[in-house]
Amino acid sequence: MPIIDITLVQGRPDDRIERLIAEVTDAAVRSLDAPRETVRVVVREVPPNRFGVAGRSKAAGGAA
Repeated sequence: MPIIDITLVQGRPDDRIERLIAEVTDAAVRSLDAPRETVRVVVREVPPNRFGVAGRSKAAGGAA
């Protein structure tokens, strides 16, 4: 059973997260020949002040 773990900075609308889950699931089914019902996708959302890029938090203007 594929378990796909995705971490994102908080702030995307729910419909975008739903679309991401659907498309990642489709990719796993196609590329791994995994039965759809066995694919698990976990989306973790991290607050911008707890996600660092290039030594600065995203809240403080860390790079994209």
